[in-house]
Amino acid sequence: MGIQNNRERIVQYLPDFMQPETRDLIRQVGNQLNEIRLRIGRPAVAMLVSGHRTICVNHPVTTEELAACFEKICEYSVFSHQAELSQGFITLPGGNRVGICGTACLDKAGNRTVRFISSLNIRMAGDFVGCSAQLIPALFADKLCGTLIAGPPCSGKTTLLKDFALKLSSAPFFKKTVIVDERDELSAMHRGVPCHTIGDFCDVLSGYPKAEGILNAVRTLSPDIIVCDEIGGVEEASAVRDVVNAGIVMISSVHACNVDELYKRETVRILLKSGVFEKIVLLKSGSARCVPEGIYEVDVNGL
Repeated sequence: MGIQNNRERIVQYLPDFMQPETRDLIRQVGNQLNEIRLRIGRPAVAMLVSGHRTICVNHPVTTEELAACFEKICEYSVFSHQAELSQGFITLPGGNRVGICGTACLDKAGNRTVRFISSLNIRMAGDFVGCSAQLIPALFADKLCGTLIAGPPCSGKTTLLKDFALKLSSAPFFKKTVIVDERDELSAMHRGVPCHTIGDFCDVLSGYPKAEGILNAVRTLSPDIIVCDEIGGVEEASAVRDVVNAGIVMISSVHACNVDELYKRETVRILLKSGVFEKIVLLKSGSARCVPEGIYEVDVNGL
């Protein structure tokens, strides 16, 4: 699926009054569009790589219009999306992710969910094929090595992971690669078919919690490489340590604005000390995605 078509697919979820102007905007700006934000009582805003555009400036989004948009995003079954809502987002077919802003509450089972929705943030997904080209020789010239991609929000961590998975599972590498895709952001799996481009030697574990998916991959799929997004929890850290014992290369990401901040996170320090990751790629903040600020060797003795 092309980036442009994937962006145009989100139009169907928007309030009717917004659809013609949003469709025209998408055709004008293409992959410069990063987000569409809807807030009750204010006009919708399109966030671009550089700047923003107001959509239907004279029509603030009403409570009823936002509620109807939310229902469409949930495919008219909010209950079936409770697991995602507890994490604050819903992933649409094609990988576009909708952040949900509202009032936190607990359901009868004690699970956290959201009610009184006040705003929605639709983040655009897409295939930026080739964005890892300059990094692959720098990282893997001698051998494959565990790599942690760090950066602030919207720096391109997920985009870069997708391209690593694509390139390393395709010619000339042909490495058996498993994507552990808890939130369907890396593959955009829909009914067993990935909407994002993946390589011929790539398998996807979709919807698995990261720790469980990593362990399942080790036990059943004999991968050379495991790719997953946003490592951070204690269970995930424990599962990732099992990867290195099996001789598998791990490529993952973590939120951090700089290396000092990265080293201050206890779970990350545990992972780095274990030897799972040999190199860190720090991405720059700013309008351009997937731009490396630096590549760092992990000094286990210095942690």
